[in-house]
Amino acid sequence: MELAVEGNIPITGPAPLRLRGTAPRGERESYPSWRALQAVAVGRAVLATGLAAILMPASPLHWTSAKGDPLLTAITATVYVLFVMIGLAAAYVRWPAKDQQIPLAVFADIVAFTLLMHGGGGIESGLGLLLAIAVATGAVLMEGRLSLLFAAFASLSVMTQQTYVSLYLGSPPSSFTQAGLLGITFFAVAILGHVLYRRIQEAELVAARRKVDIADLSKLNDFIIQSMSTGVVVVDGDRNLRLLNTAARQLLGAPKVEPGQSLNKIAPLLARWLAEQIALPYRRDNTISGHDATLEVTLHLLGDYRESGALMYVRDAQDAIREAQEIKLASLGRLTASIAHNIRNPLSAVGHAAQLLTESTVLSDGDRRLIEIIRRNTGRIDETVESILQLSRRERASPEPIDLAGWLPGFCGDLREAHDLPPDRLQLEIVSSAEVRTDPRHLHQVLANLCENVLKHAGRPGGPAHIQLRAQGTGATQERVLIEVLDDGVGIDGETAQEIFAPFFTTSRSGTGLGLYIARELSESNGIHLEYIPRQPHGSCFRLTFPS
Repeated sequence: MELAVEGNIPITGPAPLRLRGTAPRGERESYPSWRALQAVAVGRAVLATGLAAILMPASPLHWTSAKGDPLLTAITATVYVLFVMIGLAAAYVRWPAKDQQIPLAVFADIVAFTLLMHGGGGIESGLGLLLAIAVATGAVLMEGRLSLLFAAFASLSVMTQQTYVSLYLGSPPSSFTQAGLLGITFFAVAILGHVLYRRIQEAELVAARRKVDIADLSKLNDFIIQSMSTGVVVVDGDRNLRLLNTAARQLLGAPKVEPGQSLNKIAPLLARWLAEQIALPYRRDNTISGHDATLEVTLHLLGDYRESGALMYVRDAQDAIREAQEIKLASLGRLTASIAHNIRNPLSAVGHAAQLLTESTVLSDGDRRLIEIIRRNTGRIDETVESILQLSRRERASPEPIDLAGWLPGFCGDLREAHDLPPDRLQLEIVSSAEVRTDPRHLHQVLANLCENVLKHAGRPGGPAHIQLRAQGTGATQERVLIEVLDDGVGIDGETAQEIFAPFFTTSRSGTGLGLYIARELSESNGIHLEYIPRQPHGSCFRLTFPS
């Protein structure tokens, strides 16, 4: 099966692009090409050999004429064959130059054919038409140049031969009419050959432009495919690779491969998924495990049959989650703008009125408790609105390298100062020095939300909970980095742990339920995986896993 998509696997770099016009002058061989000249030389050799076989007296195919000169015919045929063979060798050794070989060959053909015509019985023999072949060949090979000269020389040769025959052999006057018509034929052939060459030249230029355009479009197509962030995999009917772009190679963890290799050898999980999709086309599972990531695959068959080739788009599922997150945040931004206008303004008026009531001297203790309830709940609503606005107003992640060994001590110092924490309640442990690439503002807010969640909700019998921040690299080459926020509180039961990252979920009357939700949203926008892990025998662990 021939696929419409072609390319090298993989392309290591974009090729230079040239988007219009013909090939550069230095890349095109001058007309005619040596191959064309060699083909003409071979044709002349075949013609010369055939004429020798017919006109040589010793040949069994010998053709005779009563008016002919067998000796002249034999000598001319022999010399002509030798000359043509020398010309054939010269065409293959490419010496002398083409502009010298072509006129020499044409003039030699005209002379030889004139002598053969004379030796074969004159103009009545019909051999004069061979001169038209020589004139046409010269007109085409010389790009129309010298075509009239060739025609004039051929006409002059025929007229000279006819004059000689008329003066010394007594040819009838009607032979001059035939010679004149033959000369007119030579000029007509020369003009038609010139026109034919122009048509050929125009067609060749169009073909050259089309060839360059197709080559440029192919390079542009390869450049675009290799530059795509989405992986592109193309296989033929035998499930052999035809195209694998750079993004797909990175997502699949495939080494440098060559066209024609089996997909099962390069990416066995993808090959198994493709076989299952073809066998069960109504399956909805479009995810596979890739190189350190979960991949989302979209399949398009390149034909009407399941045995045809296939085109697969491969992308990191985390990218799809980020896109959905951006859409969700955009919708949330429009919602919060309405909330800010329709809730905060009247809410601030209620809070201000409650504050004015507290200044009254005629309020009973019960009335003051009611006013306090109003103030407390208006403050809680205002805090909720502020948290949502904070989430919707946040800017896109601007990642930059962060050395955790130097950054985390500063964060701990800020948190201790903000919450007046003694050193034993917030401890920092850096198991191994590591560097991550993320937005420092977002990381600060995520860790602050996690630590404040511990301070508010992770109390333990006999005193407040203690927080421990631990940073370490994992794997043989420390390619993955973890930050853990640990506490020794009472922990979270299993049912509650499934809901803690949901918006507005809280187990406290004073909480908004948005702290952990905001922490998870900010983590995902930076490609960080946030998860809750229970500790034994008690306590909690929130783990941040950074992308490698």
